[in-house]
Amino acid sequence: MFKKNICRLIVSITKIILPLLARVFIKLRVNKRIINFLNNKSDTSNNRYNFSHVISDLLQNQKLNAIDVGAQGGFNSEYFFPYKYNIFFEPILVEPIKAEAEKLKKKYKYVIDSGLWSSQVKKEIFILGNRLGSSSMYKPDESSFKIYNLGQKNIESFKITNTLEVNCITMNDALKKINIKKIQYLKLDTQGSELEILKGMDDFRPLLIRIEVQIFAMYKNIPSWTKLVNFLDELGYMVCEWRKIGSHLTRTAAEMDMIFIPNYRSEKGKTLIKENENKFISLMLIFGQLKLLKHISKELNLNLAKKINDFDDRYFF
Repeated sequence: MFKKNICRLIVSITKIILPLLARVFIKLRVNKRIINFLNNKSDTSNNRYNFSHVISDLLQNQKLNAIDVGAQGGFNSEYFFPYKYNIFFEPILVEPIKAEAEKLKKKYKYVIDSGLWSSQVKKEIFILGNRLGSSSMYKPDESSFKIYNLGQKNIESFKITNTLEVNCITMNDALKKINIKKIQYLKLDTQGSELEILKGMDDFRPLLIRIEVQIFAMYKNIPSWTKLVNFLDELGYMVCEWRKIGSHLTRTAAEMDMIFIPNYRSEKGKTLIKENENKFISLMLIFGQLKLLKHISKELNLNLAKKINDFDDRYFF
């Protein structure tokens, strides 16, 4: 009781001083910087928990098959989720630039060194030698750079330094070649090719999909981000999170990481979750989706471990 009263007092004091602090921050021109900092801390606030023992019990020595398309630097190299959970994944890395693929083959069991597309076809990759990770099958669109608030040095790094012809196959064919029958996690970061790659999934249905989405296209002729969202909606997925990437002149993010899970309110989504219950729960814990996981578990009567209910979702604090 005493602790609750103290918390209420702190909340009341905070409500009084926040408007005053906001005025000071705006005067100092640091208001947005502080908001962005707090938003980032909120996005990753559940990382302080360690669900490794729970996940181990759920998976029973099974691995979560994870296909990482746009895998330069290695699996989860940007630490989108805590590194401590990497051990629960069997990474399948896709890297069509041969020199980069060879580096990955020294560390990972599964490396696909072909490009992925909606059909078997030859495509050209436009290599950006000064920022290799931004190379794409689409040419950069200089007219969009200012929306991204890019400085001159960054703009110059988008110059095409080379082109590379690569053989592309569908994700379905690529996974069958290495005898992978199911995937649980899909990450796409391919600078515009995401929709074409998704069209090549065929019957593969990941339990969680993370996609880097450009709201304002940075490359010429890439499909609108709304087509990508609509495509996944038709497959029975829903958006559960997005995180803005980088700077922008607009009041909404120009680019973001979007997280999709099966839509538990649709028959397709319910079936996918129920047939892969333990792996779905494991992924939701790894990505810190606690409050939503508890809700879905009640709706679908999932066997969620009781001890998980003791953890509050710190994102909503």
